[in-house]
Amino acid sequence: MGKKINVKPSKEQSTVGFFVGIVFCLIGLFVAIPNFGPFGIFWTVIAVVITVMHGKNAFTEKGIATHEIIIEDTTTTTINNENREFESDTKKRLEEIKYLYDSGFITKEEYDDKRKKIINNI
Repeated sequence: MGKKINVKPSKEQSTVGFFVGIVFCLIGLFVAIPNFGPFGIFWTVIAVVITVMHGKNAFTEKGIATHEIIIEDTTTTTINNENREFESDTKKRLEEIKYLYDSGFITKEEYDDKRKKIINNI
């Protein structure tokens, strides 16, 4: 199962996009529509949509995400030729607590307790 992260532009970037969008809307209204007809209308509608999106991101807390990142961990290892899968996250956690113990950051009791909890979650 992947983890989804929605990403939106920064307030500063959205503020600049909002004001540039206003300029493009004005170009659409006063130049593109009178000179290019249907293309000018298309231009102006797109400029309005982009301007509204940037305005919402710049001046509200909620905002609109511009893209989504999905992080998936599909790495697995087969143990003892059985169909049990040992997730890489579990292996990584075991290695991390071993490093902490070997480096003297946690005691033997803490290491044993953490290791037991990780193994019980498999």
